[in-house]
Amino acid sequence: MPVYEYKALDIRGKSLKGIIDADSVSAARQKLRETNIFPIDLTETSGEENKVPTGRSIGDLFKRISLQEVSVMTRQLATLLGASLPLVTSLTALISQITNPRLKKALAQIKEDVNEGNSFALSISHYPGIFSTFYVNMVRAGEASGTIDIVLERLADFNESQQALRGKIKAALAYPIFMFLIGSIVLFFLTTFIVPKITGIFSEMHQTLPGITIFLISISGFLKSFWTAIVLIIIIGFIGLRYMFTKTLRGQYLWDKIKLKMPLFGSLTHKMAVARFSRTLGTLLESGVPMLTALSIVKNVVNNKLIADSIAEASRDVEEGQNLSATLLKSRLFPPIVTQMISAGEQSGTLEKMLYKIADSLEAEVESNITMMTSMLEPVMILVMGLLVGFIVISILLPIFEMNQLIR
Repeated sequence: MPVYEYKALDIRGKSLKGIIDADSVSAARQKLRETNIFPIDLTETSGEENKVPTGRSIGDLFKRISLQEVSVMTRQLATLLGASLPLVTSLTALISQITNPRLKKALAQIKEDVNEGNSFALSISHYPGIFSTFYVNMVRAGEASGTIDIVLERLADFNESQQALRGKIKAALAYPIFMFLIGSIVLFFLTTFIVPKITGIFSEMHQTLPGITIFLISISGFLKSFWTAIVLIIIIGFIGLRYMFTKTLRGQYLWDKIKLKMPLFGSLTHKMAVARFSRTLGTLLESGVPMLTALSIVKNVVNNKLIADSIAEASRDVEEGQNLSATLLKSRLFPPIVTQMISAGEQSGTLEKMLYKIADSLEAEVESNITMMTSMLEPVMILVMGLLVGFIVISILLPIFEMNQLIR
């Protein structure tokens, strides 16, 4: 059934916008009139227009569907289904609550697909930009087991926990990054524009300058003469490295290896990837997704090709009858404590709970480490900025002191 986007007036003359499904334009107009809404403009929105692409464009940055919106929608749908409402009725009620126009259109088309006899999992799989493979497979498992409302609750919990962790990390890093950017801009401005004006006085007096002042003048002159070229090189270098690290397979492997080996941050990246693996796998298994299917999904959410390859290898070994813990231990990318806990879960039949414990433990470690690092970074950055500013001040004041001594 087609979906139409309308602009209309209500009985009091107030402007309205929305979407409606109907067999034809005339049927859509009739539906609206029956609810005392009088359409001014009615445009059919095709399913292909509603499908959110996996790639991103500049326009997508301003109208993308956030993970938080998907989480809220998922929990609301779980609540409606938990109240024993049919899926189509629940989707109809949900659409009226959605404020994001792209998500509203997508849900309207999903509702029509379900109404035509398609499964909910198949209907949402047409929108990979909104619903990930992980999400689709969870829903498919919930439909197969008849526990779709419980699965949706787990999905909402999972998304919210991931959002909370990201939010804590961003909040912890925001202040040091802000300080670094502001400090860098101030130092660049001082060195490029302020210092040359002051040191120009010394040049006019033909005074022999201290080595530290000559060094500062050299740096300042270089930055003043070539700052546009330096900025251009930095931008081109950033774009080139980003292309290599994101668009080429070799570059992706190299970048993922660098992320794991990077001092301080490498350990955090590693723990976050293993935590994401554990929580996602636990959620999938608890929802009834088979182990091999779950592993094939999890390898795409760890955000590291080296770890993804080890998970793919583990999947092949599990298919041949080996234990998951034994094959993960061989990769050396999973800490021994993690593989031991997985082994204990396999032996006791509580693998899902053990995976959750691993994720909770690693996420707590990540939060603690980030808090400690940021508490150390702030004084270190203040010290470094102070030393640099002190270097500039001393370089300027030394010739002035020498001039005073000559005058005496």
